[in-house]
This record gives sequence, C-alpha cells and structure tokens, in this order.
Amino acid sequence: MPADPSSLSLADRAGYFASNLALRGLIGLFRAIPYRWRIPAMGWLVSRLGRPAGLSRRVRDNLNLVCPELPEAEVRRLCRAVPDNAGRTLMELYSGPEFIERARRAPVTGPGLAALEAARAEGRAVVLITGHFGNYDAARANLIARGHQMGALYRRMANPYFNAHYVRTISAIGTPMFEQGRRGMTQMVRHLKQGGIIAIVGDLHAHGGLELEFFGKPAVTSIVPAELALKYNAAFIPVYAVRQPGGLDFEIVMQDEIAHSDPVSMTRQVNAGLEALIREHMDQWFWIHRRWKPYIGATDQTAP
Repeated sequence: MPADPSSLSLADRAGYFASNLALRGLIGLFRAIPYRWRIPAMGWLVSRLGRPAGLSRRVRDNLNLVCPELPEAEVRRLCRAVPDNAGRTLMELYSGPEFIERARRAPVTGPGLAALEAARAEGRAVVLITGHFGNYDAARANLIARGHQMGALYRRMANPYFNAHYVRTISAIGTPMFEQGRRGMTQMVRHLKQGGIIAIVGDLHAHGGLELEFFGKPAVTSIVPAELALKYNAAFIPVYAVRQPGGLDFEIVMQDEIAHSDPVSMTRQVNAGLEALIREHMDQWFWIHRRWKPYIGATDQTAP
C-alpha cells in the first residue's frame, strides 16, 4: 500500500490515477441526488456490480465455508444484499453532514454506554472495538456528537490517490486518525496514555494474529486491541451500528464491557458477540472480506 505514488511504476500510477478519477466522478455524480435516494441508489448499483466484480463469489465462498446449512435462496439473497450494504456505506461516508446528522440521531442501546460514561467520569482510557457491520462510522459519529471525542485506527487504501481523498473524508467525522503501521501505533498509544478513547475495527484477517474461532472456523485475529486495553487499564467495549429496516437510519448497539482477563479470552468474547449480532442481521456484515483467508484457496476467490 504505497504512500508515495513516485514509488510506483508509470503504468501503476496511471492505473491508480484513472481509477481514482472514475470513482470520485461516480461519487460526485451520486452526490447530486437527494440523500434519501442517493444511498439506496448506490447500494443498488454495487449490488448489481457484485457478480462481475467478484463480490458475490466472495460472499458465496465465505458462506459455503461457515454456514453450509443456509438454503440456496438465502445465499442468493445475501449475494445481493451484502454488496448493497457496502455500497450504502461507501456513499454515506461521502455524504458528509447529511450522514453525520443521521448518525447523531441514532438511539444508543446496550449496557456499554453506561460503561463508557463511567470510564470517562473516572478519566480512564477506553478502547472501543467494532467490525465491518452496518456502517461502523455511524457509531463513531454518534458518540463524538455525545461528547466522547475519540481517535480511530484506519488501514491505508492501496490506491494512493484515492487514499488521500478517503482520509480527508473520514477525518471530517472526527479526529485524530491513526494510520495502521508503526507511526500510527505510536500516536495511538500516546493518545491512550493520555486517557483518550480509540476505536478499532477488529474483524479483518490480521497478519501475525492468532487463529480464534469465528462462525465455528479458525479465523486469524488480532489480539492487539485487548492487549492495549490491558496495558493501559482501558475499558474494552464492543460497539456496532445496526442499519434499520428503512436502510437510512441506525441503532447504535453497545455490548457489555469486556472484563480484563487475558488478551485471547477477551478477543474470543469480541468474536462471539459480533457473531451473535451478525446471525441476527446476516446481510449487514461485510462477507466480501477474506476473513478465513487460509481456508479458502486463492484460486477459489476472486481478487479484490
């Protein structure tokens, strides 16, 4: 994931630059549509592109691995619905104040909110752990609006031209933003040491992670968020934004604070809580990711 385009070949730079222009042009075109139609329109478009882009294949491969009991009709539905949610999420991030206002109005349920408020009253640091579910940035926008300023860890996009635009976009929701890597980790640790709040998306295949069960199969998972919570005595709270039936609004679900024990046990609790939520809303998790990468051969999944 190069930060500097000059490190790329001329052909790669041209390809990335062209795809950046195309994607930003598409986003700009959709932003001209009123919000209530813009979001479902992008969802519809991405769901229709899911098959030729390989997204539907990725969804099907993952479901076949961990949910082989699902009826074929439900698998076909999820092959359309999962890309639809991903498209909605993308367009929401690029809808600025309109999306943020929707997120701010979302109700917050679950015992985690009281735990967050108690930790802040004590001046205690907080590690919020979330996943690629619903729209994960809706929870961040909501809690920031409630006065809980937080930093967030993000992963650099492969396209260096689009990445710059993407970082500006997600930074509009709140800062600081910490790029995954040595420098970003140093900044994030400093933020925690000062008693701050950080938000981490923890449900991707993590190089160097441990094989922990997720949907009954080993999934390589980072235990770093739990390690940070233990090292800096931070409250460790799972939080998710559940898309509501109309497709535009959210409910912010804050699960029980996870008691400090050891990093593996704490991360297993995160996986179990996320899995339970996904089973209630199968179409809202990003089944397009290679969560079980070592167990589905590279030849069986279409490259992103």
